[in-house]
Amino acid sequence: MAMEMDHSFTVPVPPERAWDVLLDVEKIAPCMPGAIVDEFDGEVVTGRIKVKVGPVSLTYRGTAKFTERDPDAKVILLEASGKETRGAGTASATVRATLEPESGGEGTTASMHTTMNVTGRPAQFGRGVMVEVGSKLVEQFAQNLRRLITEDGAAGGNAAATATDAADGGTSAGQATAAVDAEAEASGTTQDGPGSTQPSPVVPAAAVTPTPAAQPPAASADSINLVKLVGPALLKRVIPVAVVAAALALLGRRLFRRGAKG
Repeated sequence: MAMEMDHSFTVPVPPERAWDVLLDVEKIAPCMPGAIVDEFDGEVVTGRIKVKVGPVSLTYRGTAKFTERDPDAKVILLEASGKETRGAGTASATVRATLEPESGGEGTTASMHTTMNVTGRPAQFGRGVMVEVGSKLVEQFAQNLRRLITEDGAAGGNAAATATDAADGGTSAGQATAAVDAEAEASGTTQDGPGSTQPSPVVPAAAVTPTPAAQPPAASADSINLVKLVGPALLKRVIPVAVVAAALALLGRRLFRRGAKG
């Protein structure tokens, strides 16, 4: 079953920063539910993706390769293919992503055009359900990616602030110690030498409030649960079928009763 899909999402960083983030495959992989990266050599990604359809779990193993990376135009072209580890189902996709500055802000809009072909059990859901699955996955990926970027920025800012506070605290402590030494010398009391009085210098502690470490980004789900993602869509398909089946059953009973009476 072949299909084409278009999706877009925004991230709260300029295109230059978004470009670097999206190319860091091993870092952003946990943002996609069910995705596991086994190896990445800078060009080819080898990994797995787990899909769950009710009680049935499927695992696809395959590769994805960057066939185009244009940092000036901010265009990425990715070709991926995979196969079920315990079945004959296959999946392949070509994804073209472009990054553009978000209008009226410092964010970036990422637009993706995907051409996909799926065979096997997931294809039985139909094109409409698969498109909805794709939309839900992109939405979850974008939410996790925004959180990852935001927490990375906060962690970097906190680290810089902590380093500055520590430096200021060390300077203040040194100044306080020098002041105590100067006062002791003026009063004839030194901190060295036999028989000398050694007052304990009172050094005010630097007012540094410990900054809690940034929480790691939300871990991705261990598999893509299609039933949870597209439950409403499945119901839309199941309910009409159930209604038709019930109507046929009722009609069959009436015909049977009429035939029995005759």
